[in-house]
Amino acid sequence: MPMLWSRGPPLPVSPIGEVEKVLRFAVSQIPPKKIMMGVNLYGYDWTLPYMPGGGWARSVSPQQALEIALANNAAIQYDQKAQAPFFRYRDTRGRNHIVWFEDARSIQARYKLVSRFGLRGVSYWVLGNEFPQNWLVLEDMFVIRKL
Repeated sequence: MPMLWSRGPPLPVSPIGEVEKVLRFAVSQIPPKKIMMGVNLYGYDWTLPYMPGGGWARSVSPQQALEIALANNAAIQYDQKAQAPFFRYRDTRGRNHIVWFEDARSIQARYKLVSRFGLRGVSYWVLGNEFPQNWLVLEDMFVIRKL
């Protein structure tokens, strides 16, 4: 499950290039049909400026991220290299924030890697987080077997 953590500098949670590197190594060591790619169903809201050793970023569901963007009239941007959405906003106390999270586009990019590498499937981290778009993309791209 190639992901970054909330204590470090503000970055995408799982940039597609890093995910691909981990998968490339994994399939060189393990048969692809034995590998399930971990998918994060969360993002991080960092207070800026980032200070090494400072506070933790707040974990947010993809749905919460969208609600924060809407409430703050923040324009959601998309980092093509990382294949990840993000936005900036200022809170009611005047502090600047950056939020990196997942959306339908970023999840679709990760699911394409599952197909490309011939993996067994996906597993989720923080399954209870709201992210209805995920299920639509998943059902559109794969045959779902419920066990």
